[in-house]
Amino acid sequence: MNKIVIVILIALFLFSVSCSDDFPLNKDLTKKKYELINQNGAQVNFPEDILGNITVMGFIYTHCPDICPMTTHNMYLTEKKLKEQGLTNVKFVALSFDPERDSPEVLTKFAEIRELDFKSWTLLTGNKPVINDLMRRFDVKAIKTDETVDDEGSPEYSMMHTDRISLIDQKGRLRKNYKGSTLNIEELVDDIKKLED
Repeated sequence: MNKIVIVILIALFLFSVSCSDDFPLNKDLTKKKYELINQNGAQVNFPEDILGNITVMGFIYTHCPDICPMTTHNMYLTEKKLKEQGLTNVKFVALSFDPERDSPEVLTKFAEIRELDFKSWTLLTGNKPVINDLMRRFDVKAIKTDETVDDEGSPEYSMMHTDRISLIDQKGRLRKNYKGSTLNIEELVDDIKKLED
């Protein structure tokens, strides 16, 4: 009888470990709060304002010529795939790490050109030190390169940065990171379904 109980306990333990190992990360993002600004100029408290929702978060800047448009498009395609499957309770967040140029107005235009649905999408900017601190929590790097000034005195530069989309669960825990520009959309959709179960 004791052997049966031990076998059952071991099986339950292995089952619980295997279920929690579906995701490589379990980083609690709620331990620190960040005041940011959305595309409407309204204050957003991150991660407090996303709690209760599965969130797909991308790290971008609107002047990016390659990685960021692909990352944003892959997030858009993920949303489209989720809607086709009747999953509409996922939030999409794009955090700009270039607040010097990415004002709320610029973020709104960026979103409108890409036909992003503001019912499910939020684009964020804010103070550079706050953004830098938040990016460190996600282990995302961004460095200015080749900085010049245009004829009107506005700064022009590129940025080398981490190519990242992150999946955050309903409790504000970072669960998995993906390469944003070459995202396997099916993988992300499957991971979102696992979080819903």
